[in-house]
Amino acid sequence: MKPILSILFFFGMISLVNAQSEVTFAEKTHSFGKIKQHVPVTYVFSFTNSSTRPVVIENAEAECGCTKPEYVKGAIMKGKSSEIKVTYNSENAGSFKKNVTVKFAGLSTPYILTIEGEVIPEKN
Repeated sequence: MKPILSILFFFGMISLVNAQSEVTFAEKTHSFGKIKQHVPVTYVFSFTNSSTRPVVIENAEAECGCTKPEYVKGAIMKGKSSEIKVTYNSENAGSFKKNVTVKFAGLSTPYILTIEGEVIPEKN
């Protein structure tokens, strides 16, 4: 019984590793540092389709309305790169850390992209 469980565990781990290697992000976190209030900032997260088949972004959702992700709606072919553009509106002064959850069709585990920084209040 133990050899069978070991084999099942081994193949399960291979599947998990393969699922996460389908898409490779250059980076998943970006710090804007200090930014001006009321001046939106944007960062572009680049990724490559590392799989042997096309991948499609099912959705990219920000955790609040102050952050807006934009992405290609079609298939990204194997070996090709694409981008997810994330814009933060910087209306509220203070530190921020916002996540964007990116779900690819056919992959069970989403990717989490993070932007952070500090909004400096405008001087009156």
